Amino acid sequence: MFRLTESKTPNPPLVPATAGTQRLAKNWIPACAGMSGIARSTRGFTLIEVLVALAVVAISLSAIGSLIAVTVRGVRSIGGHMTLVETTRAVVTGLPDRERLELGSFSGEAAGHRWRVDVLPFQANFIDPRATDWMPQTVVVRVQSPTGPILQVNTVQLRRIPPQ
Repeated sequence: MFRLTESKTPNPPLVPATAGTQRLAKNWIPACAGMSGIARSTRGFTLIEVLVALAVVAISLSAIGSLIAVTVRGVRSIGGHMTLVETTRAVVTGLPDRERLELGSFSGEAAGHRWRVDVLPFQANFIDPRATDWMPQTVVVRVQSPTGPILQVNTVQLRRIPPQ
């Protein structure tokens, strides 16, 4: 805050606060207060300054809008993927017990998603079927969402070989 005194050489230099008389010290303000001696009625923004400010605001708003659009698209994609994963989990959980799971294919629909399960013999040259009571089976679960994406889960289950 500046302190005004009635000395002949004030520091900092003072200019009149209004156009008019200069007899009272309280009508004087520091020259460094940003007015530079310009009368209050002529201060304001130029048309160029206003247009530049509007352009900056428009660019900022368009950038924010594109970020929101990308975020919404990402959220929808993640939501669709999570629905697909949960439907696949439900199908895998609903599979018959491994003792009753027979070779072959079966399919259905759940929550608008089409699914298919293929149970195939597990092919490997390192397994001797005579040396164990267990037979590995490949279980392929394929689920397709209504919008098109497909999730496929491949797993191996062991099935006890029935006694002969």
